[in-house]
Order: sequence, then C-alpha cells, then structure tokens
Amino acid sequence: MDFQNRAGSKPGAGALMSHSESNVARRDRLRKLALETIDIESDPYFMRNHLGSYECKLCLTLHNNEGSYLAHTQGKKHQANLARRAALDARESENAAPTRATTAPKVKKNVVKIGRPGYKVTKIRDPNTKQFGLLFEITYPEVTDDTKPRHRFMSAYEQRIEAPNKQFQYLIFAAEPYETIAFKVQSREVDMRPGKFWSHWDKDTRKFTLQFFFRNPTRAPYGGGYHQRATGANAVAASGAVNPLNPYLTQQSS
Repeated sequence: MDFQNRAGSKPGAGALMSHSESNVARRDRLRKLALETIDIESDPYFMRNHLGSYECKLCLTLHNNEGSYLAHTQGKKHQANLARRAALDARESENAAPTRATTAPKVKKNVVKIGRPGYKVTKIRDPNTKQFGLLFEITYPEVTDDTKPRHRFMSAYEQRIEAPNKQFQYLIFAAEPYETIAFKVQSREVDMRPGKFWSHWDKDTRKFTLQFFFRNPTRAPYGGGYHQRATGANAVAASGAVNPLNPYLTQQSS
C-alpha cells in the first residue's frame, strides 16, 4: 500500500486523517500559500477593527489573526462574493457609460481670492415705528459684470469660529473673487414687510446695499417681560414654518 502520497499518513503512524483534520490541514496550507503570495495591506476588503480583530468587508466575517483572514480569502465564499461583485461593477459601468458620454464633466472653479471687500455699517432707526435697523454698504470694485453679490443670514450654530450663542446670528456677504465676510448681529426677527427689508446692487459703482429693520417687541398683556408680535417668532414656532432669513429660528424659540 502506498502511504507516501496519502495526506496525514506515514508508515507506522496509524490511520489516515479524519475529515475535520484534513480540513484543518487544507486551511493551514492555504494560509501559508496566501502569506507568501498576497499583500494583505493592499486588499480593499481587509480591515482592522477597534478590538484588534480582522474583518472582511466583502463577506462581513470576523477573524482572529491575519492567517485566518488569508485562509478565508482562498475559500469558496470569498471567491464567490468576489465574482458577484465584479459582475455587479461591470453591469453598473455598462449602464452608466451612456450617461457619462452625454453629460459634460463638472469642473470645480479654482478662484484666487484677492482679499476682503470694503464695507460700511450704519445704525438706523425708523422715526415712525421706532424700529432699530442696520444699513450695510459693501463695495466690490473688482467683480465681473455678470457677478452679483449674495447674502444670507446664518445661525450661530452653523458657524465653527466662535462658541454658539443663541443671542446672535450672522449676516454673510459673498462675491467672487473676494473673500466671504460676515457680521454678527442680534438674533431677533427681521421685518420682511415692503420698505423694511431691501437690497440693491449698483453695477456702475460696484456697491451692494442691504437694509433691514428688526421687529419691535410688544409688552405682554398681563405684565412681566416682552414677547414678539403674533407674526413673529412665536407664530413661526407654533405653525412649524421656517424663517428664510434664519432657518434655526423655530428651534431657538422653542
């Protein structure tokens, strides 16, 4: 009888290996072969977790050491998942090919900033309604003819420069190629009625003007403190609407 070419059997060593022992020997051979031929660091599905174990992101399996992971990559499950993933990628590339051919690629603009624009801020007050407001004049002498400055109100919780303070909000102005500038103003409701809030861009003088007034608070009917008008912050919070100037107003008032 030929014992030389039978796995796990030698003359005088007893019977052949059992089925489980042959599986262990097979996995050990595959692990040694993988260690010699595969660069584990370049495997896109190999990942070390925070527990010190190793995971296969393709098959979602957990392994105690690198050898166990490499033996897994030589198994039927991993190889089948690789073939399935390759077929899926090929099918997606075929479906996306006409779209890429007909759609122009998006080019990210690389604009060199030339510094901050000049500005002037004036405090104003309506003599009739006694409303307090602000007038902003921002000059952009180097902008092109087709560029119009933009502005928006930003909540204190959106920015990452200062610690958030719900008592303030920020008014931002932007126009390329100038740097974006922001002004810290009170976090009060802005009066959006005609004549109270308006903006104008003068192309001849390259000056952007913005004026707005804050709504006046009214005294509570039964004493103690002040509250906003019925169309103010409380009404916005009650109705669930969002102020376009300050989308966080509902959250702050509630």
